[in-house]
Amino acid sequence: MAYCISRVDYFYTNVRDEPGEAYRLLKQLAALRISLTAFAAVPFGPDLTQLTLFPEDTPQLVEAAKRANMKLDGPYPAILVTGDDQLGALAPIHEKLAQAHVNVYASTGVVGARGGFGYVIYIRPDQFPQAAAVLNV
Repeated sequence: MAYCISRVDYFYTNVRDEPGEAYRLLKQLAALRISLTAFAAVPFGPDLTQLTLFPEDTPQLVEAAKRANMKLDGPYPAILVTGDDQLGALAPIHEKLAQAHVNVYASTGVVGARGGFGYVIYIRPDQFPQAAAVLNV
């Protein structure tokens, strides 16, 4: 099974739950020349949406956000798994984490049209060193 496991950082920011809010942030990031590895948006209470940013270059995002007066919460560590999609591709990764008693408290993934997948695993920061060790990150 061919896959690559790496550490990624992520940041949160909350925006009003209104049309165009994610677009405005993504447009601003593009203008600041910030490239993202992943992006997520989830409801956060009745009037907010939480946007999660996974920058390719954490220091670049931190500096750009500071200059733009952008409020970000983070960085937090996560694990990014990419590889060739096949049945059961994620099971060995979760098995290793389970055997090490590391809790996956959230995850999200997608399969691409060309047969590859991307999968983000959220591990609580206090358990991240243990997860990184068991996955050789």
